[in-house]
Amino acid sequence: MTTAASRGAGSGQVAGPTPGRLMQIGEAAGRVGLSIRTIRHYEEAGLIVPSARSEGGFRLYTEPDLDRLAVVKRMKPLGFTLDEMRDLLAVLDALDTATGTERAELLDRLGMFHNAATTRVTALHDQLAMAEEFAGTLRDKLDRHTDPTT
Repeated sequence: MTTAASRGAGSGQVAGPTPGRLMQIGEAAGRVGLSIRTIRHYEEAGLIVPSARSEGGFRLYTEPDLDRLAVVKRMKPLGFTLDEMRDLLAVLDALDTATGTERAELLDRLGMFHNAATTRVTALHDQLAMAEEFAGTLRDKLDRHTDPTT
């Protein structure tokens, strides 16, 4: 087995078996709720690097790799680009060892990501409220036009 360069876990723990245990891509995909194809795409995009490879060349993942995938998975529905995902992951990785001015700058960048995520969540809540209102309007019309007393 060859190990890949170290990387931080990011945020958002993925519950599961023993830390340090290696798992193949199929198990990792099932645990995180992503397809194998998506994980391979994220690898090609530079968002995730398997921690190791088996002698046969199979990708092997650890719990921190799954944590990293979970961060990416949570960013996707908020409309973050691959570049933004890569940037946030770099911030999370660097925060583990940064000190002084560098740490302050990283925390500022993390704060910007937090603000962007919060803004996008609010927009999604607004869209959901509008969609629910529309569905309710259609339900009312359907009920009114299928009511046998009218």
